[in-house]
Amino acid sequence: MDDYGRPRATQPTLYVLDTNVLIHDPNALLNFQEHQVAIPMTVLEELDQLKTGKHSVAAECRQVIRLIDKVLGDATPEEVELGVPIQREKSGPCGSLSILMSKVADSNGLPEDLNDNKIINQVVDLQRRSAGVPVVLVTNDINMRLKARACGVASEDYHTDKLVDDVGQLSRGYHSLSGSFWDRVSKVDTHQGHGRTWHRVQLIDNLPAVHVNEFILDEQGFVGWIKGIKADELLLLDMHQEPLLHQEAWGLRPRDIHQALALFALLDPDIHLVNLSGAAGSGKTILALAAAIEQTVVSKRYRRIIATRSVQGLDEDIGFLPGTEAEKMEPWLGAITDNLEALHMDDESTHGSVDYILQKVPLQFKSLNYIRGRSFQQSLILIDECQNLTPHQMKTIITRAGSGSKVVCLGNLAQIDTPYLSATSSGLTYLTERFKDFPHGMHITLQGVPRSVLAEYAEAHM
Repeated sequence: MDDYGRPRATQPTLYVLDTNVLIHDPNALLNFQEHQVAIPMTVLEELDQLKTGKHSVAAECRQVIRLIDKVLGDATPEEVELGVPIQREKSGPCGSLSILMSKVADSNGLPEDLNDNKIINQVVDLQRRSAGVPVVLVTNDINMRLKARACGVASEDYHTDKLVDDVGQLSRGYHSLSGSFWDRVSKVDTHQGHGRTWHRVQLIDNLPAVHVNEFILDEQGFVGWIKGIKADELLLLDMHQEPLLHQEAWGLRPRDIHQALALFALLDPDIHLVNLSGAAGSGKTILALAAAIEQTVVSKRYRRIIATRSVQGLDEDIGFLPGTEAEKMEPWLGAITDNLEALHMDDESTHGSVDYILQKVPLQFKSLNYIRGRSFQQSLILIDECQNLTPHQMKTIITRAGSGSKVVCLGNLAQIDTPYLSATSSGLTYLTERFKDFPHGMHITLQGVPRSVLAEYAEAHM
């Protein structure tokens, strides 16, 4: 199998990459193993137009351009057009990279008023000239794939960083069992230690794939935290449900066991990455915010809260708005201030309390674009709307966490606003799958605890 998930072919395929694929994964051209990769001249022009400025894709564009330049090296124009071998650190099939030159428009092709049409016409011409070599257009743009197929060109999505084909396969962070968990146990060894109860159990029937730091829930109220997996044995820490449900952070208590598990993860100093997903109104943001304030103001575990989110158009617009970075960011982070109001709804003056919190709590609003190159020490980094981030962007942000920091990622895969992302290619999905065995990470999918009867009905019927 190659890194693209296919059996190795006897004859290499020629893959033509669209701009959005290279922006989605700046190293994409290295992921096709022995196959040939071609980049149309139109794509280079689009990268050139996008490489400047402070919008979020500019850095990705510059990274792609540098990589292309490195691969092509000192190749002659003829070699660039025919294909330059891709040198790899590890031995193995190298593949090649070529630049697909623009040709005179064919009167039978698509109108060339759009760059997508130009690329498709180039691929049609390439297919005609490359008899016997399979040619495939790779793009994350669904409509462009449809147009290409209509023109007789094979086209497909970029699959390399798609770790699952169905988001229903993703871990929820817990396993809900009917009846009693102990009915499924064939052998148990229980011992006490440091005020905790530990169970080493063997199951009659194995559970679906389990991972460290997941939970087992049953209808009898048992909550077991999976702390070790060895062959057919599980090491469980017995978590009593009542204390979990009576946790409190900045006056907020969980409404159900799933929120309780999320709050537990948010407050645990040994958990460095918390990933909360769920439908609108399930409590992701308010739980994260309450835990963040509790740990910066009360316990002083963290020095500050860094709040950011992915918003389409934000990085293009922020530079032209008047005011400081925090003032520019505040309208985009309304979910944070809305939840601050919810936390202080019973105060005599809600707005006064919120203003006081914003003044006293070390809460900083940051644009994703300004996070690049930073290192945040002893900070709680709160990232909202993670479903709109690519895997590459997600990695860029999480690696900003310095010593003593915690990252909290929030998102809803049903609300993706980025044109070239889907639930399976989202950075939130990538994060959930990649970190499912991380011993200091925890993922919880929150269930519907709606913000109102109206919101519940809208979520179910619209």
